[in-house]
Amino acid sequence: MSDLRDLYQELVLDHGQHPRNHRPMHDCDHEKGCLHREGYNPLCGDKLTLYVKKAADGTLEDLCFEGSGCAIFTASSSMLTEVLKGRRTEEVRAILDEFLGMLTSGEKTPDPDGLGKLAVFGGVKDFPARVKCATLPWRALEAILASQGDQATGPDGAVDSNDDEVG
Repeated sequence: MSDLRDLYQELVLDHGQHPRNHRPMHDCDHEKGCLHREGYNPLCGDKLTLYVKKAADGTLEDLCFEGSGCAIFTASSSMLTEVLKGRRTEEVRAILDEFLGMLTSGEKTPDPDGLGKLAVFGGVKDFPARVKCATLPWRALEAILASQGDQATGPDGAVDSNDDEVG
């Protein structure tokens, strides 16, 4: 347990202070396979715009984000973009479901084989106010996938972390 806690601190500090893919996606429009979603966590003040560019074969060609917030939010956003870039939609959906299940279901425990370094966020579920910080970028991704017909989303497509259904 101490090793996982140490890894959590190391990864959250690293990604929180030096986020990967923290940039806008210029020329982001639907015709070019690019979608984006905004999200907001009023409990912590986290604000996000997540950009996803899908290739013709369904691979997530590029992911990046803009926004500001706490270290957990920033690290989660950064790691999401790093881990999912280059993966096919089916893989992304499986990782997304596993990650959200780990943080929102009392029955799920981190699967290091399925989630890799993302499993370090498993301990966040013990701090309910922080769960929304970690899940905000994932809920935004869920809304993006839903807009592609993968699942239903809210009427405006925006992500509000106070709503557990859409993030």
